[in-house]
Amino acid sequence: MSKDAEIKLKVVLGDDNVPEGLFWEASQSEEPGEKRCEAAFLSMWDAEKKESLVIDLWTKKMEVGEMNYHFYYTMMKMADTYERATSEKQISNRMREFAGEFAEMVLESFGGQKDS
Repeated sequence: MSKDAEIKLKVVLGDDNVPEGLFWEASQSEEPGEKRCEAAFLSMWDAEKKESLVIDLWTKKMEVGEMNYHFYYTMMKMADTYERATSEKQISNRMREFAGEFAEMVLESFGGQKDS
């Protein structure tokens, strides 16, 4: 028997329509209730149009250093997901290598600072 699961995303906009707060909640989460985050990338596949539908959001509080970390971890997670979905180890490893190169470039550009 199938059952429904729900993921909710709430965006609190400032007067300038820029997100001031992002909150998410998932019915299947181990930690119930609304949780705050500073950035969210949501990607969905439209099988009919054969394209990705993407929502990119981040708050005014999100700092460049945090965004760099977020991108790095997102790329690493994408590689893991791609490998799990396709069993393509070689391509997944190349994605991880690129994420590592990205991290090195970011550290060089920002002098190793966590937040800029």
